[in-house]
Amino acid sequence: MCGIFASAGYTPDRARIAIVAHRGPDGEGWETRSSPTGPVALGHRRLAIIDTSEAGLQPFSDRSGRFLLTYNGEIYNYRELREELIALGDTFHTHTDTEVLLAAWQRWGESALHRFVGMFAFVIWDEREKKLFAVRDRFGIKPLYWVEGQGGVAFASEIKQLLDLPGGERRMNLPRVHDFLVGGMSNHTAETMYAGIRQLRGGEWAMVDAQNSGGVRVTVRRWHDIGRPSIPSMSSKQAAETFRDLMEQSIRLHLRADVPVGACLSGGLDSSAIVGLMARILPEEHQGLHTVSACFTDKSVDERPYMEAVVRATDATPHYVFPKPEDVIDHAGLITWHQDEPFASTSIIAQWCVFSEAQRAGIKVMLDGQGSDEILAGYNFCYPYHLAHLVRQMRLGAFISTLNARRREQGRAFASQLAQVAFALAPRTLSDAMFKVHSERLKHGWLDTGVLNAIGRQPSPLRTAAESLGLPSPTDVASLCDVMTYGSNLPMLLQWEDRNSMAHSIEARVPFLDHRLVEFALGLEAEHKLAGAETKKVLRQALSDVLPQEVRDRRDKLGFATPESNWLKGPLRLLIEDGVTKTLETCPDLLNGAGVRRMLDEFLKGRDALGSTLWRVVNLGIWADRFRVTVA
Repeated sequence: MCGIFASAGYTPDRARIAIVAHRGPDGEGWETRSSPTGPVALGHRRLAIIDTSEAGLQPFSDRSGRFLLTYNGEIYNYRELREELIALGDTFHTHTDTEVLLAAWQRWGESALHRFVGMFAFVIWDEREKKLFAVRDRFGIKPLYWVEGQGGVAFASEIKQLLDLPGGERRMNLPRVHDFLVGGMSNHTAETMYAGIRQLRGGEWAMVDAQNSGGVRVTVRRWHDIGRPSIPSMSSKQAAETFRDLMEQSIRLHLRADVPVGACLSGGLDSSAIVGLMARILPEEHQGLHTVSACFTDKSVDERPYMEAVVRATDATPHYVFPKPEDVIDHAGLITWHQDEPFASTSIIAQWCVFSEAQRAGIKVMLDGQGSDEILAGYNFCYPYHLAHLVRQMRLGAFISTLNARRREQGRAFASQLAQVAFALAPRTLSDAMFKVHSERLKHGWLDTGVLNAIGRQPSPLRTAAESLGLPSPTDVASLCDVMTYGSNLPMLLQWEDRNSMAHSIEARVPFLDHRLVEFALGLEAEHKLAGAETKKVLRQALSDVLPQEVRDRRDKLGFATPESNWLKGPLRLLIEDGVTKTLETCPDLLNGAGVRRMLDEFLKGRDALGSTLWRVVNLGIWADRFRVTVA
C-alpha cells in the first residue's frame, strides 16, 4: 500500500509525492523521463508489506529500461503468477509483487489485468512508445485521480496532490456537492466535488499518448466488465458450500504479508466471519490474531457483547477504543484533510480511532468487511426492492410472509413497509419527483438558492450513480446490488477506508472483494440473500460453524456507528451551531440560511433524523475552509 504520482507534460514537482508521505513512510522515489509532449515524472511513497527490503523501492524498472512502474496495492496471487512466468522463461531478482506485476504486463499487456487477484492502482511509462498507462482495480479499492489541462495530465493517489495543477481547481463541482448534501452520497461518478478533478472508476484504465509535441491525448476505457455473470440455479446448500470455498480462498490470499496482520471487528456478520476464518487459517503462517474494535458507553450503538463472543470463540487478542465526542472536535479538520472531500457521518471518526489504535499496536495490515453488504444486499433499504420484485412476479405469498417477518423481528410497521414498496414500484420520473419533494419538505427548502437552482433538477444520487456506469436504475435486489457495488455505496466506503487507514500508514484489505467471490455473489438469486427478515442468508449458512450463535442470529446492523444524534444535541451542540454559521459564511449563497437554521432548530427540539444532514452541512464548511474551495 503506497502513494503514487505520475505526470506527462506538466513541470515535474516532487512536492506532489511528498504531500502523501503518510501513505508510505518506508521510502520515497522519484524519476523523470522526456517525451515530445514534455517531461514525464513518476513518484512513489512506499509502505513495505511484501519483501520489505530495499529491493522493493519504486519507481521500478524492468532490466531493459523500457518500462517504469509506480504502483499502489497488492497482487495477492503474485506467487502463482511468478511461478507461471518462470515456467515461461522469466527470471526474478526480488520477492515483490511489484516485479511480478511488471513482468506480467511485459508478457501479456492489458490482458494481464484479468489474471490479477488483488487491489491496485498503478501507472506504467513505456519509454519506447512514449505512452503512459494508468490502471485501477476492478472495484476501485485503491484510488486513482487525474486532471488534464494545458498540454499536461497527472494521476495521483489523493486529490490534494492535484490541486492547483492546470485543469484542477479549488472550486465546487456543484452537482456532486448537491448529491452529498441531499443524500450523503459521494464518489459515485467519475467526477469529484472539485471542478476539473476526476477519478478513474474501478475497472478502468487510461492511456496517455505523449508522442505529440502539441500536447497529450488521453483515452479512458473500461477493462473489467460490469455485466452480472450467469450463475446456474442452485440449492441453499450448494450456494453456501461454494460461498464458503471462495471465502476461504480469499482469506488465505489476503493473509499474505511479511508484517503483522490483524482485523477490524465491529461485531457484525461480516467482520466476525473474517475473524473466524482468520483464526482457523492464521496458525499456518502467523502467531496470534489481533482485533481492534470501537465501543461506546451508549448501549444503543455498543456492540461489545457480539465482539466479545467472537473474541472468545477465536481466542483473539482484542484491542478496544472508545471514541468520544471530543474526538469529533479534535479530529474533524484533520480527517477532512486526509479524506480530501467532506464525509457524511461521524462514524468515519470511529473508524479513524480504530486505525489509530491498530497503528499504536504495531499492526501494519488490517482485514475489514467492506463489500459484503453490497454484494449480498445487507442493508435494510434493500427490502423495498425485494418486495417490489415479489409484487411484479405476483408472488404474493412470499410478499406477505416477508412483511410479517419484518414486522415481527425488526419492528417494521406494515404502513411504512408498503410506502417504501410503492416508492420502489413507481416509474423513474415519479420516484425522482418524490425524492425531490421529500427532501425539500423535510429540510425546509434549505437547498432553494439561485446557485443550486442553476444546476437544474437533479435525479436521485442512486440513479446518477447507475446512469454514470450505463446501468439501469435499480428495480430489484440484483440490479440494486450491481449499482451499490460498482457505483454508489461501495466506492464511497472504500474511499473512507483507504484514507483512514493510510493516514495511519496501515494497509486495509477487503477479502469480500476477491473478484471471484463478488461475481458469484452478484449472480446469486435474491432468495440466497434475503429470506423473511434474514439478510445475507448465504453468508450465515456458509459460516454457521464459524460465527458465534449470537452473531449469526443478529438481525440489526450498526457497523462503526456512533451515538451521533445524542452527541450533536449534547456535547457537540456548540460545534453544530457554530459549524452551521461558519458554513453559511464560508460558502456564501450556496445554501438557504433561513432554511438551514429552521432545520437546526427543529433538530435541537427533538427531530433526530435531521442530525446527519446537519453534520453534512457542517463538514462541507470544514472542507471548504481547509482546502480553500470556493462556490463559484
